[in-house]
Amino acid sequence: MTDRPSDVSAREVLWRFGPMIYGPTVLFALGEGAVIPLIPILAAQLGADVALAALVASALVVGQLCGNIPAGWLVARFGERIAMTAAGLLALVGVTGMALAPQLGLFAASVFLIGFCAAAFGLARHSFMTTRVPLSFRARSLSLLGGTFRLGMFVGPFVAAALLAIFGDERAAVWFFGTCLVATVLLVVLGPDPEKTIAPPATARPAQTTDAVTRPMSEDTGEPVSGSIPTIERAGVFRTMWRYRGVLGKLGLAAASLSAVRSARQVVLPLWGVSIGLDAQTIALVVGVSGAIDFALFYASGQVMDRFGRLWAALPAMTLMGAGFLALAFTHDVDQASMWFAMFAAVLGVGNGLSSGILLTLGADTAPKADPAPYLGSWRTLTDAGGATAPLLVSAIAAVSSLAIATGAIGVIGLLGALAFVRWVPRFVPRMR
Repeated sequence: MTDRPSDVSAREVLWRFGPMIYGPTVLFALGEGAVIPLIPILAAQLGADVALAALVASALVVGQLCGNIPAGWLVARFGERIAMTAAGLLALVGVTGMALAPQLGLFAASVFLIGFCAAAFGLARHSFMTTRVPLSFRARSLSLLGGTFRLGMFVGPFVAAALLAIFGDERAAVWFFGTCLVATVLLVVLGPDPEKTIAPPATARPAQTTDAVTRPMSEDTGEPVSGSIPTIERAGVFRTMWRYRGVLGKLGLAAASLSAVRSARQVVLPLWGVSIGLDAQTIALVVGVSGAIDFALFYASGQVMDRFGRLWAALPAMTLMGAGFLALAFTHDVDQASMWFAMFAAVLGVGNGLSSGILLTLGADTAPKADPAPYLGSWRTLTDAGGATAPLLVSAIAAVSSLAIATGAIGVIGLLGALAFVRWVPRFVPRMR
């Protein structure tokens, strides 16, 4: 596969997609990040107990899981811009429901709808970048996409805290999310068309190769998916899922393990701090420092993937997180447990930062170039399922044994995931040359 980076600079490519992709992503994530910490509180105000409030909060993840495959159909049928606009407008309905819901059932349905729309919005961005960014800049552009999302989710809670201090009402953050969604829709609808801002580079779509993957899509050969796949008509979500069952069942499961380890980090670190007797302020500081390290490294991941290959980011990330969880599991009852907690939280932050954009990039690398949306719907369903399963796994193992064993189990999953990446990335992902 060839790519001529002289056709257009990386800065031009990244600037080109700012108004259509990066700006809306920051706004959507900023509003979502402001609302997420308040969902259990608002649910409690409507009469939910602790367990029911947690269930309502999980409706966001369930909605995202349920939304990926329908979003793949929507994007393939109507295009990315219409899908992003529809998702933003429908999310506004969900925000209005959250703010005005008189009963818990309607509030939970609104949370589910927002998760569903977040899936459609995210898949449309992913599909858009997959088909339009030159291969030589793909990882950097998608790492930046992941970084803009992380920025919004990182800043959002602080915005919510400020709004609470000013207005004294949790629903102020919900209306702030609505304002962000209005700005998001306006950017998508009225922003400059990236297709016209700069002439599409000749490298935007990889050239066909003579590899086995350029055979018709009538079967899954199990060979690397690295070139354009000739197709006469759109295959649809479920036919695409079946045709690419090989890569989804192998590399897709490795990606799901990465998503699981990432998600477990958000659950294990606060629980570990509580378990070893730290106060809330110290736990928040340690988790915050880990998050800051994570955010600081998001673009480095893209640089590594574009320059040296996808495995050079995926393997260190998974190894660091797997080893970090496994080592943390042995420090619960040792002297200076708080020091070890802070140190391994930083290690997990480094590993997570190095993984920024990997799932987006691997999905784009293995997607059929002519019509990536149906495939990406399946890919994102797998990765989201991994993220949703990890907290349940930690809870179940900790309930029957201990938090240390649950943490060690996540570490084992991370190391097994690293081996899976070593096995499947070279087989399914194209090599730059």
